[in-house]
Amino acid sequence: MLRLFQTLNRVAVIKATIAVVIVGFLVLLGSRDLQNFDPALIAYLIGTLFAVFGIAYRYSVWLQRPPTRLYWRRSMNFLFSKDFISYALRSLKLFFKNIIFQRFIAHRSKTRWAGHFLMAIGCLLAFAITIPLTFGWIHFELRPGDDVTYYAKVFGFEAGTFPLGSVQAFVAFHGLVWCSILVIIGSVMMMKRRVTDGGLIATQSFSEDLLPLILLIAISVTGLGISYDYTFLQGKTYQFMAVTHAIVVILWLVWLPFGKFFHIFQRLAQLGANLYKHEGERRGMATCEHTGKEFATQLHVNDLKTLTKDLGFDYDKKDGRNHLDLSPEGKRSALAKAHFEARKESGKFFG
Repeated sequence: MLRLFQTLNRVAVIKATIAVVIVGFLVLLGSRDLQNFDPALIAYLIGTLFAVFGIAYRYSVWLQRPPTRLYWRRSMNFLFSKDFISYALRSLKLFFKNIIFQRFIAHRSKTRWAGHFLMAIGCLLAFAITIPLTFGWIHFELRPGDDVTYYAKVFGFEAGTFPLGSVQAFVAFHGLVWCSILVIIGSVMMMKRRVTDGGLIATQSFSEDLLPLILLIAISVTGLGISYDYTFLQGKTYQFMAVTHAIVVILWLVWLPFGKFFHIFQRLAQLGANLYKHEGERRGMATCEHTGKEFATQLHVNDLKTLTKDLGFDYDKKDGRNHLDLSPEGKRSALAKAHFEARKESGKFFG
């Protein structure tokens, strides 16, 4: 056990602990010192705090990698510069396009895009509903003498009212039902592809490709089971459905920082990578000295030279040039030319 703790990244542990403390503080603040916190949700809260720690820890370790750290610092420098408004609007546009509407995958297949979009929008809406409820930021109450009006409170402040049995009440209290339906449809679409596509069957793994979909379907189905129970069965199976749903959700939260869904948080970094690419194009492209063609931004090439030297790789040539100034095509051509010259000097082209 001691050896396990010694292998942990100390900087990441500190940052992850700070993240958990901040979330705990926000729970106390938003729930008015737990006055509006539902004790029945304590298991979900503990699972969420574990997920926060795991995500913050892994993200911190990921950002410590030299290439990632370089991209991150550059992106932040470009964003918070004199072009802040332009880059902020660009990032916001990309956020809605690729994170909300999942358009980055649309060019591959309309079916894949539809499945991704349904899962993404269902999960995002579910998080937008469950996190505030679990943290006690939002709650609904009936007041003495008025058993037909729900009072919605946000951070302890009254945010509106609606009558019991109204359309607004139906939509509000069935929000997770709609989310579950979206997630199930999207997950089944993606599951069908993974069990029928020969290429995927040959390369996919259960833990990385099938388990995430199975967990999402299980969470959604058990959630629908709770809704079905109190709507049609008068709560006769509530205990079983509630416990089953809680177990599945907590397992998913515990697995979240370590499984495939961690790429959700990594994908946000692509917004910064886009700024890096755009700024690089503004500053000018690098031209391969062998082919005479543009192949990357000069900013990227210069940063790559610095990064490789920091990692202990020196690609400088004796004449002051650098191998990284060559495009992939140029490297292959230069290598072939070097082999040709070596064989020519040896007097043997074969054998």
